[in-house]
Amino acid sequence: MDYTTTVLVTLIVYKIVLIGIGFYANKKTSSTEDYFIGGRGLGPWVAAISSAASASSAWTLLGVSGAAYAMGLSAIWLVPAVLGGYIINWVWIAPRIQQKAKTENAVTLTDVLANNSGSFKKPIIWFCSFCIVFCFTFYVAAQFQAAGTTFASTFNVSMTSSIVMGTTIILIYTLLGGFWAVSITDTLQGLLMALASLVLPVAGLIAVGGFANLFEQMQQVFDVTQMQITGPHSGLVAIAFVVGLMGIGIAQPGQPHVVNRMMALRDEKSVRQAKIIAIGWAAIVIVGMMIVGWCAKVLLTELVDKEQALLAVTNQLFPPVVAGVIIAAILSAIMSTADSQLLVSASAMSYDLLDKKDDKKSLNYSRLTVVAICIISMLLALYAPEDIFSRVLFAWNALGAAFGPLLIVKLVSKSVNGKHAFAAIVVGFSLSVILSLFPSPPGDYLERLVPFALSFSIAWLGRSK
Repeated sequence: MDYTTTVLVTLIVYKIVLIGIGFYANKKTSSTEDYFIGGRGLGPWVAAISSAASASSAWTLLGVSGAAYAMGLSAIWLVPAVLGGYIINWVWIAPRIQQKAKTENAVTLTDVLANNSGSFKKPIIWFCSFCIVFCFTFYVAAQFQAAGTTFASTFNVSMTSSIVMGTTIILIYTLLGGFWAVSITDTLQGLLMALASLVLPVAGLIAVGGFANLFEQMQQVFDVTQMQITGPHSGLVAIAFVVGLMGIGIAQPGQPHVVNRMMALRDEKSVRQAKIIAIGWAAIVIVGMMIVGWCAKVLLTELVDKEQALLAVTNQLFPPVVAGVIIAAILSAIMSTADSQLLVSASAMSYDLLDKKDDKKSLNYSRLTVVAICIISMLLALYAPEDIFSRVLFAWNALGAAFGPLLIVKLVSKSVNGKHAFAAIVVGFSLSVILSLFPSPPGDYLERLVPFALSFSIAWLGRSK
């Protein structure tokens, strides 16, 4: 088979498997708790890998490798930034929120944030739902755009057809099985991402002659400032650049699609095991993609779209058949984030906003919500394209500042009064959105740190010891 046929056949087989998983998971989904949190029965491997895959995919595979290709040595700060976020989430957040969710019978992150808020409970639920749907519309659109761009370049078909095809597949298995289907498929896709993150850097290093030769050749293809650890920045601006990039990590606790896997873990032993798996996965993938981006800069001629570096270097390093299989796997992994975010958006619009939590109608309403959000995100990907790296980080920062500070304070104290809880969410989210409209300073430190700090201060003032 030729290259295009290999990719197509691999994708078809893989998508049939995903839809099969959807049908299997549908048998285990009989209530809204099953649909949104898997009956609190996730094991460590599924929870850790599916959580990691849903937090990464297109941003890590295409975005980080593209950032390394474009930024040079200074992109290395993304490694401690991302790993730091995983460590915070799995070492400190996970054991606490698993217990809290179980004790309070919470199904969603909004449940946790709104609990014990008195007269502010409803406003908190409504505003949280708005934040989630708003941010995930952009987040899901980025995944559709990534998959669509790659489909289009691989098969020489229109961008519209590519995005519609990818959207349809994700929609089918998310509708069928909900949380179980999403968690199992994300686990499979997360393992594929880890495999690609091991194979591709090794192949790239072999092609350039090892680490020493890579560093030497990087000095020839990157300019002087790109080979500096803080890029073109120096002094206080360099510190701001580094601190701003580190701010990516502190947004981890505020990501509903990540935290809900921790809430769904079955017991404390599973939490301890999942911690090791998730942090190890993140280290493999983020470091691997960084190396791939640098190798691509050395091996390839200048690319128009930096976020295609991963795909271009794969085509160059492997025979057509092997490259076809790898790209098919990468394409599938790219789509792993969208399903989780569609599900969380559906939970925000149907489960969180409904008073009758066990009403069977809410399950059907949830599925209708998935369809609606899927269509809106698809249209955004088609008619308002933007680079994946920026679009994902915008949504990531806004959610992190809105939910992360309040969650952290709630996990270290008995509760936070409703007035302060509501104000913390509103200030964190609104300020992130406002600051994103202004030109970005080095490392985007204002957008990533200031809203988070103010939100945390408000929540801290409202805590009960």
